[in-house]
Amino acid sequence: MNASVQHALEILKSGASSIIPLDDFVKKLSKNKPLNIKLGMDPTAPDLHLGHAVVLCKLRQFQELGHKVTFLIGDYTTLIGDPTGRSKTRPALTAEEIASNAKTYFQQVTKILDPEKTIVRYNSEWLAKLTFADLIKLCAKVTVAQIIEGEDFSKRLAEKTPISMHELLYPLMQGYDSVALEADVELGGTDQTFNLLMGRHLQEHYQQAPQCILTMPLLEGLDGVQKMSKSYGNYVGLWETATEAYGKLMSASDTLMWRYLLLLGGKTEAEIATMQAEVNAGTSHPMNVKKGMARLLVSRFWSLDEAAKAQEQFESLFQKH
Repeated sequence: MNASVQHALEILKSGASSIIPLDDFVKKLSKNKPLNIKLGMDPTAPDLHLGHAVVLCKLRQFQELGHKVTFLIGDYTTLIGDPTGRSKTRPALTAEEIASNAKTYFQQVTKILDPEKTIVRYNSEWLAKLTFADLIKLCAKVTVAQIIEGEDFSKRLAEKTPISMHELLYPLMQGYDSVALEADVELGGTDQTFNLLMGRHLQEHYQQAPQCILTMPLLEGLDGVQKMSKSYGNYVGLWETATEAYGKLMSASDTLMWRYLLLLGGKTEAEIATMQAEVNAGTSHPMNVKKGMARLLVSRFWSLDEAAKAQEQFESLFQKH
């Protein structure tokens, strides 16, 4: 492995939960040509938070390394709703709601991704064109046993919780997206592993080189327990002001700040270890590290000027109390 590939691998592995399969991923990087990188998100809600930013930050790293990045808006898969992590069927969204949410997604993701280097696609481009005969052919490439191996489906079956037929099609539709885009690598959260592997499976059936999978961990919210979610109230929203975001980040625990620096701040595991050693040795104070973390993240996802103003406002308020 040459030095440039080793360097790229160290960057891309940092903070990642898994790369499947790693040997194949290294071979793709070693070709020294831009890879086709895919990340899909369903516009099920209008707002994104820092939990969503984890995988977007990794996608930005691929951009900075010169790879071709496609941000896929799942306007057609949203008609079903991803059954991952769900104990019951999702309520359907209207086409108008999906379109409105999709518009805000692009505005928010370009806080992280380079808009000039981001290809935006909608999976309705190909999924809407499939005929019923096409769908039958697609379904024929996967067995029922393979579909119900998914943890969420198997759990619901064991609990005798109803599963609608259209939900079983979701992994196939997401997998077919990889076929349509001829993806070399697909990113997602650890909860998406089953769906991401379906892309590999279908690509082989369509005589394509199977994509590699890079999964990122789910980010804990400000409570340090539940995953970051608007429904849990433990989120930092990308739509919020820089001042609100800074204040929320300063409420994170001393333990959680390391996690945020790794997954959102672009720090490597080696850099985090050095910073932790300095805190343990007493040469660096945790509060100063946290201030640095908050300012770094606000400057990354808002702007340097807004980060400076937010810190100034926080310090002023802190001194009054």
